[in-house]
Amino acid sequence: MPLNLNPNFDEHRWVINIRRILDEEIDEDDDESSACIFNVPKSLTCSHPESYTPHLVAIGPYHHWRPELFEMERYKLVAAKRAQRQLQCLKFQSLVEQLIMLEPKIRACYHKFLDFSGETLAWMMAIDALFLLHFLQIYAVREGKALSRHNVILRDIVMLENQMPVFVLRKMLEFRFESLESADDTLFSMLMGLCREISPFKMMQELPKIELSYCPHLLDFLYHMFVPKLEGTTEMIDVEDHCEAEEQFLRKTWRLLSELLNKISVCFIHVLKSRPVKAIVKVPWTILSNLPGFVILKHLVSFIFFSQRIEENKPENESYKISQPPLVEEIAIPSVTELSKAGVRFAPTNGSISTVSFDVESVTFYLPTVSLESNTEVILRNLVAYEASKASGPLVFTRYTELMNGIIDTEDDVRLLGERGIILNRLKSDEEAAKLWNGMSKSIRLTKVPFLDEVIEDINKYYEARWRVKIRKFMKHHVFSSWQFLTLLAAILLLFLMMLQAFCALYGCSRSSRNRTIQRLS
Repeated sequence: MPLNLNPNFDEHRWVINIRRILDEEIDEDDDESSACIFNVPKSLTCSHPESYTPHLVAIGPYHHWRPELFEMERYKLVAAKRAQRQLQCLKFQSLVEQLIMLEPKIRACYHKFLDFSGETLAWMMAIDALFLLHFLQIYAVREGKALSRHNVILRDIVMLENQMPVFVLRKMLEFRFESLESADDTLFSMLMGLCREISPFKMMQELPKIELSYCPHLLDFLYHMFVPKLEGTTEMIDVEDHCEAEEQFLRKTWRLLSELLNKISVCFIHVLKSRPVKAIVKVPWTILSNLPGFVILKHLVSFIFFSQRIEENKPENESYKISQPPLVEEIAIPSVTELSKAGVRFAPTNGSISTVSFDVESVTFYLPTVSLESNTEVILRNLVAYEASKASGPLVFTRYTELMNGIIDTEDDVRLLGERGIILNRLKSDEEAAKLWNGMSKSIRLTKVPFLDEVIEDINKYYEARWRVKIRKFMKHHVFSSWQFLTLLAAILLLFLMMLQAFCALYGCSRSSRNRTIQRLS
């Protein structure tokens, strides 16, 4: 006997809906008929579920039956009654009948199967659409200067699972204005006012012109305000598979190095137990320079002085590298504090993500001014979720959040960007702002975003070319992180002391001067 996990599931209605969908002739090439309202991926919701679940009002079918949101239903009905009075002779039932005719088109917009009858869905969409239009009209009248009590509703209506198809809103306004052009002008004015109110990029001087006929819902309208269109397709890779392969490679490499260092250490112990002193004194310099201690010193000098030259001698044609998907370590970038100490200047821009750049000549890192407010994190997270849920295209906005996450580690980084006018922090503290960016590190997949990846590469190249960075990096990776290396270094020092002692024994150094020399070296 099959187990039905949903006791309210109506099998008969499900069959009727499926049959109707298959019988209806819907143009598959119509952008408005393709799924555009998705469930947030679980990999994102598990890290911060409160940013994707509405707290006050449900718009559309995904969260409609949640009991904790029922209180707002009476406010929706009040908005519906006001709209009905504006319609004058047209009854509310006529609006519902128009939406019933659009039922297949409405269902096609939702990625999840909707377990509602056609009439229930039409009534739900009509009431929610009128409530949403009633809420948005203040942004058209007041030019984005909304009241503070609207913040909670604003938080809910930008969530991915709380979206409504734009063509439903256009249909509702068309009944009021008796013209699709007038309806579009009014709706566009509402959405533009809303974007100015909630946009994290407050300093944008020019907002792009977006055609409502190509805009599936409010969150998509907001997304295309900030994200530039990139031409061409993009190769994508799975993050977990790449990380696993990289981890296996590093594990094998470290095992081989450990075995090699152990063998070297054993060899030195054998050498110390033999009669090495007289032989070493008589060894020519060409042989002495090939000893492990001198080799390591040679590598240190080469690492500091010649790594930049090797980098510059690489072929100029890097089209192959540009066409490859980014590696995990390419997302890593020094923090704002580290870059500032290395001589990098930070400057704000009055634009969107497309203005991110790094000027090598003036060593200036340009970033758009971003405002952090109470609803900013919800907006950013749902834009990332929407971008990841779309069928194709590069994750431009996600890559930007990864860049900000990379350069911001502590509250000091936020403070420095605030002093440069890049971050306008209206949160409680700089520490809270740092946590906001650091919490947005989860990505669905890696993607190549040319202009951002070029900025990351140029900054890393400049930073790693600094002498202090080179020395610190060498000491970290080759000295402090390897006990085998420290053991080898101690063995070399002990060998050198024995050589000095043997030299003094052969050439008659005084005991007092020999002891003073050994004490200094010790």
